[in-house]
Amino acid sequence: MQSAPHYRLLSLVAAFLLALGWSRPVTAQTDRSGQPVSVCVVRAQPGMTPLSLFVGTTRFDCNPQQTTLGGGDYWVRSVPVQRSGAVEIRVASLWQRAVTLYALYADGTIVSQRLDQQGTMRHIQLGAIVGQPLPARGAPLVRLLWHVEGAANLRGILRDARIATPEQAVRSNLLLAALYGGFAGLCIALFTYNLALWATLRHRFQLAYCAMVLGLLCYAISSSGALAWAWPELANNDRMRINYLTLGVSAVAALLFARTFFEPRVFAGGLGRLFTVAAATMLAATLGYALFGPSNVWLLDRCFTLAFAGQLLVVGPMLWRAWRTRSNYLWLFALAWGAPVFVACFRVASGLSLIQWNFWIDNSTIVMMTLEALLSSFAIAYRVRVLSLERDAAREGELAALLLAEIDPLTGLLNRRAFLAAVIGRTGEQMLLILDLDHFKLINETIGHDGGDDVLRAVARTLQLSVPDAALIARIGGEEFAIVLPADTPIEPRDILDRLRATRMPYDVAVTASIGKCIGPLQREVDWKALYGAADRALYDAKSAGRDRARIRALPDRIAA
Repeated sequence: MQSAPHYRLLSLVAAFLLALGWSRPVTAQTDRSGQPVSVCVVRAQPGMTPLSLFVGTTRFDCNPQQTTLGGGDYWVRSVPVQRSGAVEIRVASLWQRAVTLYALYADGTIVSQRLDQQGTMRHIQLGAIVGQPLPARGAPLVRLLWHVEGAANLRGILRDARIATPEQAVRSNLLLAALYGGFAGLCIALFTYNLALWATLRHRFQLAYCAMVLGLLCYAISSSGALAWAWPELANNDRMRINYLTLGVSAVAALLFARTFFEPRVFAGGLGRLFTVAAATMLAATLGYALFGPSNVWLLDRCFTLAFAGQLLVVGPMLWRAWRTRSNYLWLFALAWGAPVFVACFRVASGLSLIQWNFWIDNSTIVMMTLEALLSSFAIAYRVRVLSLERDAAREGELAALLLAEIDPLTGLLNRRAFLAAVIGRTGEQMLLILDLDHFKLINETIGHDGGDDVLRAVARTLQLSVPDAALIARIGGEEFAIVLPADTPIEPRDILDRLRATRMPYDVAVTASIGKCIGPLQREVDWKALYGAADRALYDAKSAGRDRARIRALPDRIAA
């Protein structure tokens, strides 16, 4: 779209930010089931006990902006509640050392459950929700209290507290299983599809896209809490470090995808180096958090965020350069990444505590990236189509020049013109071998024309290894090869066929050939026509006899003699 209007450029600026600009990974994918519970917090002090906090006059801070209080140990108290029967207390999973839940009942009984990091993992539900069941008692539940130890308070001290029935908890898991399962299936399909395309076409942007999709798949498994079900012995904070690792790798892959998807002219000069620095910084920040997160989680989280900000800074120049150089693919990025990045702006603001954490913002990633994945698959298909058209046009433009060249561009062997110029005029008796691949049309139909080209290259290499260096080898037709060497050379056609059968071909296809042989002079052009005619008839004899064999014919005048 060489004349794309400015609004498309602005759309893309809003469009590529989230793939590169999730400033923080999802810490919890909490669901909306259950009764919301408002909470207030107070920093832990010596002498505080659950009983004194339940009935005492300790002043709690009920400001929802918990991140302004800093890290450390806290007590969190709910407003009064009235619930009977079995319930499950559900909160968002956050970076903490341990959490103890105290439940006060109307008869004065206090029930406690303490979860360290491993205990938290055993209570993780889908959506990275920590669910602690409380059995039914004779008296109703009237209040909740949490003792949070070692809160990093990057997103809050205790978020999205809810009281759910067992049925609501099960329903939440089923709904989120459908969401994450659908996203995982989409990622697997796109990864397989693009990896197969890369194996055939070898375009680097396809490999980068596979890395991005694989990273998002791993991120979804970890951030959703499904990893806790597969690996319950893992510490919950370590699961969050895996969140950062997989999301950071996905972001770096997104940069590489953009770098290889656009035309090389977009990244000419310093912009290419700027992208390299941004990707290296993001990777270093990601590894730093994943490896050393517990040592100073707040500082490493800020480094992670700043690295994403650095990636955002390079997106603007990239889009500007793409617009200035009239890139054909700018509108594709705007289409594919518009919706995800619109939501990303809110995600970044939430991660920087500019706006309050929100369930819908936190859960928008999977839905938006599903949309992006579907649209990007069309973008990649269009990109491949454009490359194919450019390749076909280049081949047509170079056809005339290739016909005059001496080397066959596909196999590296002599072409027909150069071969005839080299063999006509040779003194002494010469041996001509005409080799034709069997059922080559079927090979092309099975693995495609690009795969057929790979087979022809492999056959050419095998022929070069099967004959002496003094032999002249040429590709004289589509799948037809010619070999000329002195008649007294100790070589048999069946040896060439044996070696061809033993060679491992691309895509493991079985390749055989038939050979026609004739011996005679090659001093003049008329000699070549006679020798080639006899060898060609011998080749026809080999084909008629069942293929994968060699036949010999003498020159007609020598038969008469």
